[in-house]
Amino acid sequence: MTNSNPPSKVKSPLFEISHIVEELAAVRKHWRHMHHRSTEPGGRELPSPDALKKIMSDLRAVLFPMRLGPPELRQETENFFVGHTLDAVLHSLLTQVRLELSYVERSHPTDGISFEDQSFKIVRDFSQSLPNLRSLLDSDVIAAYRGDPAARSVDEVLLCYPGVQAMIYHRIAHQLYVLGATLLARIVSEISHAETGIDIHPGAQIGSGFFIDHGTGVVIGETTIIGKRVRIYQAVTLGSKTFPTDGDGEVQKGIARHPIVEDDVVIYAGATVLGRVTIGQGAVIGGNVWITSNVAPGSHVSQATLRKGVNLNEPVLS
Repeated sequence: MTNSNPPSKVKSPLFEISHIVEELAAVRKHWRHMHHRSTEPGGRELPSPDALKKIMSDLRAVLFPMRLGPPELRQETENFFVGHTLDAVLHSLLTQVRLELSYVERSHPTDGISFEDQSFKIVRDFSQSLPNLRSLLDSDVIAAYRGDPAARSVDEVLLCYPGVQAMIYHRIAHQLYVLGATLLARIVSEISHAETGIDIHPGAQIGSGFFIDHGTGVVIGETTIIGKRVRIYQAVTLGSKTFPTDGDGEVQKGIARHPIVEDDVVIYAGATVLGRVTIGQGAVIGGNVWITSNVAPGSHVSQATLRKGVNLNEPVLS
């Protein structure tokens, strides 16, 4: 026999949505009042991370269309694709730059160039930098291919290596940072951090032919300066030793506090280099060492040399 009784109705739980919405609105209003934000109706005030993810995807395709572009793309339509995509992505970027600069203008009004004109200049200058960015990235790809015996081709390096992907993001983010779109640059760097596990502040200055092998856990601070043909491995930190404060105990911002790494340096896995110290040209820093003073050019520093208490300002061999 079949059960003739109708199924019992399942009552939806009462979540009191309207009450939660009202309370969230009150919290937002309090935050805006505390930080002197407008409570008048209006559009978005800050750049969108989701929009920037799309912009970065399109820029990667513009820079490397046949490898990071759409799968159906053919070489005979490559230039058309690049031009069409670039036009769209620059307009999208302009919208995000305007949001950042209008936000800054509200907080710190200026009598100089309008944020509209400044936004256009930033995006125009950024667009003009793309050929040079592509050349720099080519040098990074070649460095990765030459520096890793497991790499079978430059195409494998570009498609698969997180260190190379992190440098695509960083080269773009650094250019935005230099041009004055610092919040957008920071968002781009955090998108890269989430995707690659590599944390590079967009302010870091990095020369050509830079290779991050493996990459997970690498941290490179804002005022770091890295020369040409430098190679680092996973879990390397180029960080700040201290955070100087002013008379009111507030952390001072913008001062040089991260390492300078000269040309042709190799830093192996787990090494930590802190403060405004200089790693001299051609030095090799072994794994899991802790460096807080200058290292002379050509030195080979390891845990053994540090235990011996050698003077790192003189070339040493381990």
